[in-house]
Amino acid sequence: MSTEKGEQAAPMKIAAVHTHLLDHRLDVPFESASMRFDRRTHVLVEIVCDDGTTGWGECLGPARPNAAVVAAYANWLIGADPLETEKIWATLYNALRDQGQRGLTVTALSGIDIALWDIKGKHFGVSVATLLGGRFRESVRAYATGSFVRDGVDRVADNATEMATHAAAGFHAAKIKIGFGVDADLKVLKAVREAVGPDMRLMVDANHGYDALEAIQFGNRAVEYGVDWFEEPVVPEQLAAYRAVKAGQPIPVAGGETWHTRWGMREPIETRAVDIIQPDLCGVGGFTEAKRVADLAALHGVRVVPHVWGTAVQIAAALQFMAAMVPNPVRTRPIEPILEFDRTHNPFRQAVVKTPLEHVKGVVAIPDGPGLGIEINRDALAEFRPKEA
Repeated sequence: MSTEKGEQAAPMKIAAVHTHLLDHRLDVPFESASMRFDRRTHVLVEIVCDDGTTGWGECLGPARPNAAVVAAYANWLIGADPLETEKIWATLYNALRDQGQRGLTVTALSGIDIALWDIKGKHFGVSVATLLGGRFRESVRAYATGSFVRDGVDRVADNATEMATHAAAGFHAAKIKIGFGVDADLKVLKAVREAVGPDMRLMVDANHGYDALEAIQFGNRAVEYGVDWFEEPVVPEQLAAYRAVKAGQPIPVAGGETWHTRWGMREPIETRAVDIIQPDLCGVGGFTEAKRVADLAALHGVRVVPHVWGTAVQIAAALQFMAAMVPNPVRTRPIEPILEFDRTHNPFRQAVVKTPLEHVKGVVAIPDGPGLGIEINRDALAEFRPKEA
């Protein structure tokens, strides 16, 4: 863009960086094998440019610590050109790399990076998927994530009823939480399979609640129920245990939501510790890094199914990324990506955007507006702001 005198217009500059904490206390707490949820807490990142353009992102993980790291990164962001996403990513990563090649430094960076890509899309008037290389699809099938253990509820009956509800709503697949003991988990899986019938795809997620021996035992006994993948069977640090589980039982192994950046993903992909890699856009390093991870996975024949656990901002980011995922080039009917769709209670999940990103019979449309393709509902940000914030 040029001025009337033929001079180049000054580039946009980042003028402000804000975080928005969201909080809701749950009436009925629930838990996975590794974490208890008494409340839903998330943090959004807002980056404002000097021309008024605003971008939004989200960070995976604990909200307040993420907000603190985002605030620390602001020192390097103010005055920068938001379109220089690669340069900014490298600057921020290098600034804190000595103490943080993974963890909060990267989850905070992820939220920032997503917001910058949102700005870039708005600046050029195209979706993030177009910026990533093109929109291969305009919608994706979703799978329902739920079946956490709820306080005061019979787990077997509760899970069976919940998953039957998801099947009736049109979801083609659902994921069950396990990791509470092999025998107890098999009872849940058996009841769910009986409740949903033989055609619904089922996945299991242990949230690294097993050791390798338990995971191998479970996988060998669970195969009769038709399980698509076995997610996070063991703790993420134990890549040799991942490989042992993969070799010792027949169900495909998935993982990766806590492996951050290309460096954290490299060994599990190159050694095929998993069959399915699950980068989280809000944790792996944003769009900038997720694209690298997807390319690395493609080189080694590892399937990519992004992890999603957040508000509509994260859902929008995942949808834009999935729109641009390159289909398998050797098949006339390529394997299409599927969207993880959290069904647990979270009143602000969709409230933070003016147009909710909901499913229709298990299918979610991918926004085609500029950037992430969403508009933020600031009234919801105020409504769910922590009282002490």
